[in-house]
Amino acid sequence: MINIAQIGVGYWGPNLLRNLMVIPDCNVKAVVDLSEERRNFVNNLYNSIPTNNDIDIALNDPDIDAIVIATPAHSHFAIAMKALQKDKHILVEKPMATSVEEVEEIGKLAEEKGLVAMVGHTFLYNSAVRYVKKLIDSRVLGDIRYIYSQRVNLGRIRSDVDALWNFAPHDISIIQYWLDEAEPIHITKKGIDYVQKGIDDVVFMNIEYPDKILAHIHVSWLDPHKIRRMTVVGTKKMVVYDDISKDKITIYDKGIDRIAALGENMVFDDPKTFSFLHRDGEVEKPEIEWVEPLKTEIEHFIDCIQHGTPCFSDANHAKNVVKILEMDFE
Repeated sequence: MINIAQIGVGYWGPNLLRNLMVIPDCNVKAVVDLSEERRNFVNNLYNSIPTNNDIDIALNDPDIDAIVIATPAHSHFAIAMKALQKDKHILVEKPMATSVEEVEEIGKLAEEKGLVAMVGHTFLYNSAVRYVKKLIDSRVLGDIRYIYSQRVNLGRIRSDVDALWNFAPHDISIIQYWLDEAEPIHITKKGIDYVQKGIDDVVFMNIEYPDKILAHIHVSWLDPHKIRRMTVVGTKKMVVYDDISKDKITIYDKGIDRIAALGENMVFDDPKTFSFLHRDGEVEKPEIEWVEPLKTEIEHFIDCIQHGTPCFSDANHAKNVVKILEMDFE
């Protein structure tokens, strides 16, 4: 049995706590939050869990094996380091920290102490996202040409992070997973602050990867539509992953191919030697077995602690995501 303390039960924290309470081999021994209102919220739902407002109580408890950190992003690094120094495994909500240097420190200390340091990039544990990964790896889509994503809605506006750091970690982590943690060669981004000075409400990010793969990410909390959609365009087929649609995955047998002209040897730079063939074939909507990704994520965290299973969203993956969030060059 793994004894866990959760620090923070704000916006996302209740979802973490709900899953922690039902997963075998997991015992929630304490919940910490500075807000009396949030502690009362926990007490009303789970009266068996002790609550307090002092992080050190949980960190100094020798019976607690792991800490789940669901506090504002700016506090992640300090709490994570204190937990590791107290020999606690950690699951940190995204982003793991707010700079590459901080994530590297977390990863280094966890490795030195033989502890699990995991970031909550929940979509990596989404069965639809993993299905697309299988399509890419099996080359059903052919060579990847470009990927674009939209994660927008008229929703909760935050003051601790902007729309990029709030939403884009999801899309970046998915793209990095799909592309085997490829190193970007060119990144640009443009954001605008409309509601709060210095906090971008909408951001457009462009990433160029090796092999002429482009990625475009659009995030906003000022939009008339709620959209959670990613499109992957390959040389053979194209796929749309729509997280809020009944049909999570739609595969299109569509594309444009070059074919040699009759009696000609095709020369790439000579249009007289080839013509274009437009493919518009079948549309597939595979059935995806749905399991709540957050439950899968936490089960993986427990498995890593108990059995030494390599962590799927470890500090190295977290570092790659934060590096992309930080970078902006021409």
